[in-house]
Amino acid sequence: MVKKTPCNIRNTIRSLRFHAGEMTQAELAEKIGVTRQTVLAIEAAKYPPSLELAFRIAEVFDVPLSEVFMREDQK
Repeated sequence: MVKKTPCNIRNTIRSLRFHAGEMTQAELAEKIGVTRQTVLAIEAAKYPPSLELAFRIAEVFDVPLSEVFMREDQK
């Protein structure tokens, strides 16, 4: 049996939301076409987004993908 562990990708979504006029998770979810629960799981690093979804998130904040997502072992 394979045990699921949190993904090793961290993100800056919470900070980006704050700097975007304190955008809510629900507002971000609507902009990228997912549920608020999906945004919550991605933000908490419990669910890795698809590549397409990751790009959509970066586009909402008008930043490069590497500014939103990075591997846990990168600084």
